[in-house]
Amino acid sequence: MSRIQQAFARARAENRAAFVAYVCAGDPDFETSVEVCRALLTNGVDILELGVPFSDPLADGLTNQLAAQRALEGGMTAARVFELVRRVREFSQAPIVFYTYYNLVFANGVDSYVRAAKAAGVDGILTLDLPPEEAGEVSAACRTHGVETVFIIAPTTPDERIATIGAVTTGFLYYVSREGVTGVRDQVAGNIPQAVARIRARTALPMVVGFGIGTRAQVAEVAAHADGVVVGSALVNCVRDHLADRAKIVPAIAARAADLSAGVKRGRA
Repeated sequence: MSRIQQAFARARAENRAAFVAYVCAGDPDFETSVEVCRALLTNGVDILELGVPFSDPLADGLTNQLAAQRALEGGMTAARVFELVRRVREFSQAPIVFYTYYNLVFANGVDSYVRAAKAAGVDGILTLDLPPEEAGEVSAACRTHGVETVFIIAPTTPDERIATIGAVTTGFLYYVSREGVTGVRDQVAGNIPQAVARIRARTALPMVVGFGIGTRAQVAEVAAHADGVVVGSALVNCVRDHLADRAKIVPAIAARAADLSAGVKRGRA
């Protein structure tokens, strides 16, 4: 099994959802970002979702937009993102998934980009603005180099299209529980059980749920239904809140990850 498949299998065996954590690579600087990844992976995170900094992150709310801006201002480039992955691979074999935009893949040459990602230690690629119907080149490169694909299903996705998306996905499906952009919300979307059942009727792929999840109770609510729970903005906020004293970022994000990860065990909040 791949590292991604192993992560979901381990979570199932332990009667819990997988904890998927998003942070932006290089936020607020390279060395702090390495230690942020270490803190996440030693505090309950099963799959690390690394945002590749981009100047026009159209799927992201203000929290993640500013994280990308901080990373870019700190000198992050495509090459440095790969370097960050290599640094993480020095201390962890947990699955790493790139959360990226197609322009970043296309501009560097699709096959070259995917090959470099695999060489660095990336397990999967989620290209936010690339619909599966137009993803042939990326999918082919991923097959060639052994990188798994992740695609999004939205609340507005028609039933007949779910099977189409599932057919080109090799890693896991990402259900975006809300319309709009990323960001912490006061409440979890109310239709998650129905949405999960609708998707599972059409594909056997593992499915994670994200967008708007930021507390342990919300994690537990989603974990009761999904194979994995994605938390992003609530973790990125730990970086934002301690920019004045960067030594506090890693302890803060470690504590937040440990608290959130306690919610993935089914039947406990």
